Amino acid sequence: MATGTLYTYPENWRAFKALVAAQYSGAKIKVVAETPEFIFGQTNKSEKFIAKFPLGKVPAFEGSNGFSLFESNAIAHYVANNSLRGDNIEASAKVQQWISFADSEIVPASATWVFPTLGIVQYNKQSTDRAKEDVKKALGILNEHLKAHTFLVGERVSLADITVVCSLLALYKQVLEPSFRQPFGNANRWFTTCINQPQFKAVLGEVKLCDKMAQFDAKKFAELQPKKDTHCKEKATKENKHHDDKKEKKKEEKKKEEPTAAEEDFDAADEALASEPKAKDPFAALPKSAFVLDEFKRKYSNEDTLTVAIPHFWQHFDKEGWSIWYGEYKYPDELTQIFMSCNLITGMFQRLDKLRKNAFASAILFGENNKSSISGIWVFRGQELAFELSSDWKVDFESYAWRKLDPDSEECKTMVKEYFSWEGAFSHVGKAFNQGKIFK
Repeated sequence: MATGTLYTYPENWRAFKALVAAQYSGAKIKVVAETPEFIFGQTNKSEKFIAKFPLGKVPAFEGSNGFSLFESNAIAHYVANNSLRGDNIEASAKVQQWISFADSEIVPASATWVFPTLGIVQYNKQSTDRAKEDVKKALGILNEHLKAHTFLVGERVSLADITVVCSLLALYKQVLEPSFRQPFGNANRWFTTCINQPQFKAVLGEVKLCDKMAQFDAKKFAELQPKKDTHCKEKATKENKHHDDKKEKKKEEKKKEEPTAAEEDFDAADEALASEPKAKDPFAALPKSAFVLDEFKRKYSNEDTLTVAIPHFWQHFDKEGWSIWYGEYKYPDELTQIFMSCNLITGMFQRLDKLRKNAFASAILFGENNKSSISGIWVFRGQELAFELSSDWKVDFESYAWRKLDPDSEECKTMVKEYFSWEGAFSHVGKAFNQGKIFK
């Protein structure tokens, strides 16, 4: 049985392949994905890291025996067992076939289509349309194969299923809306079957399938781009200046005749944005509140929690305009490894990104491996449970039991103090504090 450390960053779908495989094989893997142990872009560029993993890429695996590996498929293969790899040479070859299929037919098309919707790369209509057709082709091949098979190879989950599912994750979560995926019923059935297996859920958490195809966000893309350096123009030689002037003149002459490639890209992005209805702010109808959440968040982040932040909270809290809730994960028996339980919290926080302006929370993981629980204190704008105000926020909340607290009660004041400071008896939990995460 393999044991070792996996270096990655949070929510890395490539790392998921190894982690799901480990769930099936029983391999013991420590995940190093967050500060201070791992800072993506720094730790993986250090001399010490490069000495073990020359490409400086993650995920990267270091066995407890000193054996090291990079490339996610190799790591997943190493931590798997023979059942996952294929029980015989034919089955093993089929597993490798589907792994190659994922890398060559799914991943490039997924990146081309999904990345612009995340603001990572510029939108190109021609490339995106081609990627959509490539995704349809790949899903069609899967759909036909799965017409007579429950899983891709044999009668149980293999590395083939794990790899292809992880490669499809971003598509199913971001762009494969119901009408697009409807023709691929067999593939959809297989995908949902896999992600609902306990071994997948322990790593992926609850996966919400796309309700509406995400579109390119031109504003978000612009915000993520580095500012252009105009200093080079000041240093241009007269010859280059003359050349640039001639080019500009030609551009002006041609401008009236046809749009440039860049203009076509922006037109396509604008068209995509125009076709997407503006989401209604679920908090827009609420009256103004004197409690400024951002001010409290600054206090909480920069000053002492017990002596400054919490007193500030109670001094300014508006119980008419805001509410305080206690949430507890309903299925503690399903929590196994501590790092996987942390992934549940992290994943939930990431999916609630658009709620940050109107919410604050401290979620805590109590206990130890195979004997843990998750609970937290949430502060919301208004008097309703905020998750129910938008379909985008409903992914995880049903996995928790929610109780509205009376801000004037001693129970509420004690819980706010304990959960915000990560200190106290936590008498209602019955387990020791392990670690916490803040949503702000």
